[in-house]
Amino acid sequence: MPVVLRVKGYRFWFYEADLNEPPHVHAGKAGMEAKYWLNPVSLATVRGFRQHDLNEIERIIVAYRSDLLAAWEREVKKRDNR
Repeated sequence: MPVVLRVKGYRFWFYEADLNEPPHVHAGKAGMEAKYWLNPVSLATVRGFRQHDLNEIERIIVAYRSDLLAAWEREVKKRDNR
């Protein structure tokens, strides 16, 4: 589960087992977690976050979307080369 981004106390990562799904990222902070699809950016699941947190997470994902997609592709390539 490589953390690919840290912003404003939030961690953003991918689970290796999820790399066969469409591109998405998990966001977490203080035991809470959310999953966002990247194409288009949209909330998939949430555990514990309040709406204002989700709004902030989505703003961060939109701002870093290109970087997150590039990191996703790198992880998929690493998996495929094993």
